[in-house]
Amino acid sequence: MATSYDTLSTRLDGNVLSATFDAPPINLIGPEVVRDLVGLLEELSHPGSVRVVVFDSADPDFFFSHVDLTKVPEYTDEAAKGGGPGDASLGMLFHKLSQIPAVTVAKLRGRARGAGSEFLLACDMRFAARENAVLSQPEVGFGTSPGAGALQHLTRLMGRGRALEAVLASADFDAELAERYGWINRAVPDAELDEFVVGIAARMGGFPRDALIAAKAAINAISLPPLADVRADAALFQQLVRGEGAQHRAAGLFEQGFQTRGRIELELGEALGDLKAVD
Repeated sequence: MATSYDTLSTRLDGNVLSATFDAPPINLIGPEVVRDLVGLLEELSHPGSVRVVVFDSADPDFFFSHVDLTKVPEYTDEAAKGGGPGDASLGMLFHKLSQIPAVTVAKLRGRARGAGSEFLLACDMRFAARENAVLSQPEVGFGTSPGAGALQHLTRLMGRGRALEAVLASADFDAELAERYGWINRAVPDAELDEFVVGIAARMGGFPRDALIAAKAAINAISLPPLADVRADAALFQQLVRGEGAQHRAAGLFEQGFQTRGRIELELGEALGDLKAVD
C-alpha cells in the first residue's frame, strides 16, 4: 500500500492484504495505533485491489492488551479523525472497520482484552491459536463497562446469559471456551493457524468482489448494532472510566506493574479478581 505506518506493517499478496500490529512493549491501543488504524481504514474504504484483510500481531503474547488508560483523551481525539468530532470513540471507529468493502479476518495469538477484543469482534471473522489465545472484556472489573462494541457483538454472538458471564465476570477466556461460546469462529492448533488463515483468505480473495461485498453488506444489515447504540455504549464508558471507582482500581493495578510487560498484564483476569472489593 502507498502509506507507511508507525505501528503496523502491511503486505499485499494478490487480493489479500496482511496487516500486522507492532506497538511495543505490549501493543496497547493508544493514539499511535488509533492514528494508524484511521489511516488504514481510509485507504480501505474505497473498493480497490484488496478483497481480504488479515490482521495479526508481531507480539506472540499480546494481539492488543487493551487501551492505554493514561491516554484516553489522546486516542479518542485520534478516533474522531475517522468519523468526525461527533463520533469520537473507538466504538464508532470499529463500526467503520466492520463496514469497509473488504472481508476482514483476525488471526489471534496471545491476549486480546478490552478494546483489543472489541477490535477482533469488529472484524468479519476470528481464528485463534488453541494453545495460547486469550480473550477478555475486563472493563467491569475496572469499574466501567465495555464501550467499543462488546456489549452489542457478544450479546448477538453468544446470547444474553453467556454475554453477561463474559462481561460481568471480567475473566480470561481461552480459545476453546471462546469458540464454544461463539466469541471466535474457530480455535485452531497454533502450528496450523497460519496455513489455515492463508488458505481461507486466498479462497475468499479469489471470488468475485461484487458478490463478497454484497453478501457482507446484507449480513451487516441484519447483525450490526444501530449507530445510536454504539454511541450510547461509548458515552457510558467515557463517563464511568473517569469515575472514582475506576480510577481507584486502576491505580491499584498500576502500583503492581499494570501496562508493563509482566505478571499483571499476562494474568490480568486473575489480577482483577484479586483486587480489594469496592462498593
